[in-house]
Amino acid sequence: MDVPSLLFICTGNATRSVLAGVLAERERPAWRVRTAGTFVIEGQPISWRTRRALESLGLQADAHRGTQLTADHLAAADVVVALACEHVAYIRRNHPEAAARTTTLHRLVATLPKGPGPLAGRVAGLGLAGAEIDPAWEDVEDPGGGEVEDYLACAAEIDTLMRTALPLLGD
Repeated sequence: MDVPSLLFICTGNATRSVLAGVLAERERPAWRVRTAGTFVIEGQPISWRTRRALESLGLQADAHRGTQLTADHLAAADVVVALACEHVAYIRRNHPEAAARTTTLHRLVATLPKGPGPLAGRVAGLGLAGAEIDPAWEDVEDPGGGEVEDYLACAAEIDTLMRTALPLLGD
């Protein structure tokens, strides 16, 4: 069976995508997991607030550096998991070839059928390129600029979502 290739994206590749990516790597170490952002200060390390949020989940990402999303990232991914609708819109606008494989984490949890069958086929069956996106229920709020409690709440939300998403994505 093929090893899934996941790409998690957010805006700055500094908190939300990092949390989701590190959680995926911890639970599925054999999978190919990458993270990137749509508007990144390249090479930027995570903040102390993100570090604290990761620690609240028993995780760390000290070596992480912000990475700007590229077409190569998208081409290598079976599924692109966005943490907000604005990221899905960015992909549709700038990389339409990846739109059918791009969804928010909330939508993935709500709509992806559990196997059998290859991940790519199950994702293709969702009709993501034309799906209407709705920030009211699909966004994971960006804690950027907030207090540490905002980062902790974001980490808890992503952890809960990933606990549901990972079994859907595969074993």
